[in-house]
Amino acid sequence: MDTRKRLLTAAQELLWERGYAATSPKVIQAAASAGQGSMYHHFHSKEDLAIAALEESARSLRHDAQAVLSGPGTALEKLEGYLRRQRDSLRGCRMGRMTYDADVLASPVLMAPVTRTMDWLVETIAGVVRQGVENGELRDDVDPEALACTVAAVVQGGYVLARAHGDTSPFDAAVDGAVGLLERAAA
Repeated sequence: MDTRKRLLTAAQELLWERGYAATSPKVIQAAASAGQGSMYHHFHSKEDLAIAALEESARSLRHDAQAVLSGPGTALEKLEGYLRRQRDSLRGCRMGRMTYDADVLASPVLMAPVTRTMDWLVETIAGVVRQGVENGELRDDVDPEALACTVAAVVQGGYVLARAHGDTSPFDAAVDGAVGLLERAAA
């Protein structure tokens, strides 16, 4: 793995684990086995590296979600597949984690990949819901955008509950509750 990739991978993991404010360039360099000169050869600043790391995390999230949401099956099967997709619920979401970091919230350039990713996720889920309504799988009074926000919020809120309790069962309970609501929305 080249130095740039090692720096990106280390930054992704550290941002997920610690957040932006608590991740220093020295910690990233140590985790990547890279020197300061190497880091600043590839990235102009900590912020520049963090943006690249967030973009890479966003690509990964989109890839994983798209694999389920555009795969075979009915709208309900896709939505349930997304909700039940294997996750490390105690670690939380790489992108959602950034919304708890005051330095990220204060920086439009750091928030941009987070916001774009969450917007993409909600719109992609809404597209699945719209298709389900059009195909007669879901009731025609279902609001695709509202249901998409609910599905995304269940996952993000489930992470918070699991982390707060140090236990995956609250995440699983949130997903089970959302699946039950989806089943009630079936046509």
